[in-house]
Amino acid sequence: MTDATTGGADGTPATGNPTTGQPTTAEPNSTAPAAETGPAGGAPDSRTTDVVPGPGGVMTDEVGVVTGELTLRTEYDAGQVTLRVQYKDADEWYVVTGGRATLADPAALDAVHAIAVALIDRPEG
Repeated sequence: MTDATTGGADGTPATGNPTTGQPTTAEPNSTAPAAETGPAGGAPDSRTTDVVPGPGGVMTDEVGVVTGELTLRTEYDAGQVTLRVQYKDADEWYVVTGGRATLADPAALDAVHAIAVALIDRPEG
């Protein structure tokens, strides 16, 4: 497992969010579906971590089950958190089935991401 990062999947550096003080991610080349603007009109806040799911992989809305080395991204935008995965170093992002929820406090994004990583990252099965 790789530690969580707040930089973009394409290596772009994280930038600070003037509203919350939390880092935000600038991903100009991302192929993730366009999201509504995040805090202060910028990109949504996000956290990413490389994971290896256990047997059965991760179910996604768009393509069904994905397995192997993946990158998990937890995004917060407009009061909603969304979990997305991609094959490591791929361009396409997929929404994790059941991976959307209302999140009243954007400060909870780190905790939500940590829980998602703990549930999905099972390299030993």
